[in-house]
Amino acid sequence: MFDLPEQLLLSDLFRHRVRCDQGLDHGPGVLVWMHPPVHRLLGWVTRPSTLRMARDVWRLDQIRAITDQEIFVKGEPSITDQQTVDRLPTLLEADLLNKNSEKIGSIADLVFDPATGKILHYLVSRSHPRLPGASRWRLNKERILDQLPGIVSTSILTLDDLPIVHASVRQNLLKKSRHLRNHFQDIKDRASDRLEGWLEDPPWDNDLRSTTPNNDFSETDPLENWEDDFEGMHNNLSSYENPSHNRGADDMNNILDEEEDPWI
Repeated sequence: MFDLPEQLLLSDLFRHRVRCDQGLDHGPGVLVWMHPPVHRLLGWVTRPSTLRMARDVWRLDQIRAITDQEIFVKGEPSITDQQTVDRLPTLLEADLLNKNSEKIGSIADLVFDPATGKILHYLVSRSHPRLPGASRWRLNKERILDQLPGIVSTSILTLDDLPIVHASVRQNLLKKSRHLRNHFQDIKDRASDRLEGWLEDPPWDNDLRSTTPNNDFSETDPLENWEDDFEGMHNNLSSYENPSHNRGADDMNNILDEEEDPWI
């Protein structure tokens, strides 16, 4: 009975060392062997020794069990050299192009079914694929328009159009700063809308309108009913100039004569 997970990362396959049914250690995985047109993983390559140029090629159907550190396989591998391995088709580390044919990232990893080799989706990195701690975006196969050796063309514009699977510390900081910037911009827009409404209809304008008859302050001029009584003012001034009308002054002089001078 196979003891295989339903999904497996290709990077996990590389971190495991391969051990055959004879108990021999064939080293860790170094390269993947796949069929890009149908998005299927066929096998992988291990390096049994750092001193020899020989490479071991394994098929996926040779896997019998997977533990935390080792992959147990059945049968013998195909022995080849590094030059032949370099010619195996793969999309790993291929440049990812957007719909404008601009490079926006690289294929860093993929998720596959180890029982069938079917690739479920790819993982994209903005920086170098082998850089640890980098962010990963999920690229579904439906977004891929074409693939060539070392190039994958997609229908997206930026990596932000893809769902993020693993966010680095830098990506988390950018996401938080973007959220704060959008929040402050929203507050600024609300304050600007309130200020524009306040200038268009100031509160004192409403108070003055409420004290105006028929609430029609714009059509009422407070100086319209101003009366200029120049004739009455002229008569008052002439009364002080005419002696016949200077009775109030004579009465005041009589009062001062009767009372004692306060300065003596």
